[in-house]
Amino acid sequence: MPVPPVPVQFAEKPIRSRVCSSAVSELASVLMTLIEAIREKVLANDFEFSQHAVDQTILRRISVREIREAFGTGKVIEDYPDDKYSPSCLVLGFTAEGKAIHVQCSHPSRSLLKIITVYEPDPNEWIGNEQRRG
Repeated sequence: MPVPPVPVQFAEKPIRSRVCSSAVSELASVLMTLIEAIREKVLANDFEFSQHAVDQTILRRISVREIREAFGTGKVIEDYPDDKYSPSCLVLGFTAEGKAIHVQCSHPSRSLLKIITVYEPDPNEWIGNEQRRG
């Protein structure tokens, strides 16, 4: 049974409660640390592709350069701490040409970051590339 994603969303209006504000700030900090650790792995070439990710990059014509660019500009938009094989997350990033790319990858606690899948977000499934519809 697939594990449902944990959406990462922030309130559009300012949060007035100190407790809520503190929790949002802590979550943002954790996610920032996560993307920073992912970027370090990518910059050090400490990553690998699953067979599925290799197939998808070929099928969808997404280059390794574009994936690197997406990680460089990216942010974690969903976290899957209880994913089937190991904790993973979904990163939204943009290429130098402005193309949005989603990259699902393992958490950087692994010796090699594993890229699980890569795709361009479908506007019929995503609002602003960041939030799932429905």
